[in-house]
Amino acid sequence: MRARTKARKRALDILFEAEARGEDPLRVLDTRKDSADAPPVQDYAVQLVEGVAAHRDRIDQLISEHAEGWTIDRMPAVDRGLLRIGVYELLWVDDVDDPVVITEAVELARQLSTDDSPRYVNGVLGQLSDIAERLRATL
Repeated sequence: MRARTKARKRALDILFEAEARGEDPLRVLDTRKDSADAPPVQDYAVQLVEGVAAHRDRIDQLISEHAEGWTIDRMPAVDRGLLRIGVYELLWVDDVDDPVVITEAVELARQLSTDDSPRYVNGVLGQLSDIAERLRATL
């Protein structure tokens, strides 16, 4: 597994844990970074968690606007986390190409979520990728 793929998975684990426990993702991140019992937290995973936390309101707004058939609160938690990471990468990370962001999110959805999740994650991130340049200009 490639380094950024592992980092995305680790970031998803942290976001998922924070949501399940009703905790601040940054607090969970700090706990995981300091834990000798947990796997190491890669720098890119830190960037993803911090970025999602910093831009969560805008990220959730964009997901809500482009998610068909589901409100953000009704989505499977894994899908919600993957979409948040994906939107953050699409709009705020300059050194990862959009197709890579989408492919990685879809693959993690395939491994970790429902049978319908890969197609759904691909659709939402694909829509946002189509308008990403315009969205970036408004950030």
